[in-house]
Amino acid sequence: MEYLTFEEFKKITGKEEYSKEMFGKFYKKAVAVIDNITNRFYQFHSIETDPIEFRVNQFKSALCSQIEYFGELGADTYESINKAPQTFSAGRTSVSNSSRYNPSGANESKSLVSEDVYVYLEGTGLLYRGVQSW
Repeated sequence: MEYLTFEEFKKITGKEEYSKEMFGKFYKKAVAVIDNITNRFYQFHSIETDPIEFRVNQFKSALCSQIEYFGELGADTYESINKAPQTFSAGRTSVSNSSRYNPSGANESKSLVSEDVYVYLEGTGLLYRGVQSW
């Protein structure tokens, strides 16, 4: 089951510069990431028949955000996102990729999940991590 079409993606993001190839390249992995975060809610419930339109719209916006994140990074695996070296040197010149959290720049990695995803999913109930009562 497809959660999102390329046309919906363009409409939600409002950006025409994204190609169908980029969308297709990152869609499947973005779905896996969002499904994991939402406890696979829409694998057990139909997104087409969900009576809560707000939840569906926020879920699709989160999925778009994740696809954009992968597109901006040009990668969709944890290893490929974090393969940039912390420092490198050329002759007497040394360049360090500083950290937001650690002044030395060491021991920090980028998340597989876009932080923007949580902005869309908060308040929808899709982030619930309690025990299901079925």
